[in-house]
Amino acid sequence: MSGIDLSEIGRVAVVGASRDRRKYGYKVLMDLAGAGFEAYGINPTCGEIEGVPCLPDLSSLPRVPDLVITVVPPRVTEKLVREAAEIGVTRIWMQPGSESPEALAACEAAGIACVHDACIMVFRRKGILDAGGEGPRQAE
Repeated sequence: MSGIDLSEIGRVAVVGASRDRRKYGYKVLMDLAGAGFEAYGINPTCGEIEGVPCLPDLSSLPRVPDLVITVVPPRVTEKLVREAAEIGVTRIWMQPGSESPEALAACEAAGIACVHDACIMVFRRKGILDAGGEGPRQAE
């Protein structure tokens, strides 16, 4: 599949968003919101995190996000890919530890571009906009 060019991304949804500042669900959400992305957290127990709106699931979003980022266990990511496909998501970034062979296969089957084995914050901070090619691995 093709890479994910972050310069084409405006609206993001972080699945596994957290109020706990020590968790990557918090760090990723705040990093992207702070960088100017229209960010939403996905967490059924939070209404907002430091002013960033949080919703219980992807289906509750006001519009389909340009990119879904997963910061959850692999078994949750596997279910999430199905939900993402149902609402028309075309790009998913699986933070390290949230991917699984089943989730990657589900992305491929649904035609969803997927990046894994790479931290989105690292790529964004280094100014590496195109995550294709060298660097993060693309689901094939």
